[in-house]
Amino acid sequence: MTAKQVSEPVIYNRRARHDYQILETLEAGISLQGPEVKSLRSGNASIAESFGRLDRNEVFLYNMYIAPYACSRAEVDPRRRRRLLLHKREIERISQAVSQRGLTLIPLKVYFRRGWAKTEIAIAKARRKFDKREKLRKRIAEREIRRADFGK
Repeated sequence: MTAKQVSEPVIYNRRARHDYQILETLEAGISLQGPEVKSLRSGNASIAESFGRLDRNEVFLYNMYIAPYACSRAEVDPRRRRRLLLHKREIERISQAVSQRGLTLIPLKVYFRRGWAKTEIAIAKARRKFDKREKLRKRIAEREIRRADFGK
């Protein structure tokens, strides 16, 4: 088995789909430094509290934690802002969407594709507390219906 066939670790933002209503998703590359790539490949990262922001026609990912690589001498801030690599049209579309009140940019997962670090980012709207409860009630009701149908 070659190195290309080995499945790469994927870092998920588990709270994202619970806390936000996902409206649109995009794939973006992440601009990383050398030791960050090694650490990310070993799965030592977290995107639980991270978010995206537009700054001078560029999109940055803030608060993404990548643990320092143990075998590296280079010191890199683990929570530094990281530039997302997107096409100009995608940046314009994100800019229009995020300028609307209540919409934000959040990462859903980080993974490797053909050796390049990628992130799936979403344009999302925050859910209110009662929306979360309603979603939970629906999920429980559907589960009960499936159990009742399975028993027949």
